[in-house]
Amino acid sequence: MRNIDEHNITEAAIARLGHGAQPRVNEIVTALVKHLHAFVREVKLTEAEWQQGIVFLTDTGHMCSGERQEFILLSDVLGVSMLTVALNQKRAAGATEATVFGPFHVDDAPRCEDGADIARGAPGEPLAGEIEVVDLEGRPIADAEVDIWQADDDGLYDVQRPELGTERRARGVFRTDAKGRVRFRSIVPTAYPIPTDGPVGRLLDAAGASPWRPAHVHFRIRAQGYATLVTHLFREPDPYLDSDAVFGVRSSLIARFEPQPGGGYRLQHRFVLVPESEA
Repeated sequence: MRNIDEHNITEAAIARLGHGAQPRVNEIVTALVKHLHAFVREVKLTEAEWQQGIVFLTDTGHMCSGERQEFILLSDVLGVSMLTVALNQKRAAGATEATVFGPFHVDDAPRCEDGADIARGAPGEPLAGEIEVVDLEGRPIADAEVDIWQADDDGLYDVQRPELGTERRARGVFRTDAKGRVRFRSIVPTAYPIPTDGPVGRLLDAAGASPWRPAHVHFRIRAQGYATLVTHLFREPDPYLDSDAVFGVRSSLIARFEPQPGGGYRLQHRFVLVPESEA
């Protein structure tokens, strides 16, 4: 095709890109081209705006590192992360609901013994956590991996503090005991703004959108024979529960952080996993 114009370029692109050997790739690419071209037509995108978009995506890539994933953050604030979770993480009644993964998980979190203090000097009020991992029948799941991470009282994750280097704080990985339980000590989560020092922050500012997330603790739970669960526990009350910047709040994930007579708080929660075959 030598006479490409705004009327025939969409079909030309689909004809070239949407007929490979992999049916699912064809389906995704075809839909992507259709919707992307429709977007450009709808907003009548200028060449200068197109160039600005390229710069934005380039800056987003440059902001990514082993400790921060700016593209995940972008996906989060656009609602794509939570939409993907909602579409793919439909579970049986009674199972713990999933939510967004977030950009600050790391693979080298410390392996911890039951009852360990994962705060390791991170600022915040003391928190005693007791969680239980069970199946849909309430039976304990032993030897499940429970990966926990959170921001500190300043609203920062350890990887956002250059002075810490590779030191890990407010995160740790545990194994459930024979009763499916894990005990840990940490700090009480507080609300915080997502990072606004990069292109995603500039996007939120330009859109007049709030960067704030309600107080929460992240969990990833993996056990042989069960679907992996990625979720949060949110603290109530919190002014941002109904305006989470990444749309991650679910009513079932709002937990009670009980104040203790001697100071600090206590968190108790039961996580319910589904068999991998039913995910």
